Amino acid sequence: GALPTFQTAVAAITLGTEQATTSGTSIDFTGIPSGVKHINVMFKGVSTSGTSNLMIQIGDAGGVEATGYLGAACNTATPAAANFTTGFGLTGSLAATSVVHGCATLSLEEATNFTWMSSGNLGFSNGAQVSAFAGAKSLSATLDRVRITTVGGTDTFDAGAINISYQS
Repeated sequence: GALPTFQTAVAAITLGTEQATTSGTSIDFTGIPSGVKHINVMFKGVSTSGTSNLMIQIGDAGGVEATGYLGAACNTATPAAANFTTGFGLTGSLAATSVVHGCATLSLEEATNFTWMSSGNLGFSNGAQVSAFAGAKSLSATLDRVRITTVGGTDTFDAGAINISYQS
């Protein structure tokens, strides 16, 4: 007999607009459409003015949420690990001279509670070091924004660029 034919719908990947990370204390990507299930946050030569760890915060129509995050990040060279509750932590330790490159993946794990998982790696080009991270966070509504900032929230970006891509 004939073999069954399987068809799989492949969602197109939408690339955001790259934002320079040469000033300011946070980088926001807003207007992420409903139905998105995967988001990549891409870091190209990103540096900050201080030692506060990098993190990603997510949010919905009510704004960026700064509580309820679970997870940790660890750097290979230091080695230093840290737990994070105010965002998805990306670095276990950071120096003002740190320059990072890589991707953080955010994946919708469960749609009813708007639960998102994070994971990824950042490589440091100013020294032989890699940061690995993972975490979880439930929102109060559908995700529509992503913020990249630091734990202290006052260190300023001073080099590089960040972009996102997403798909349903």
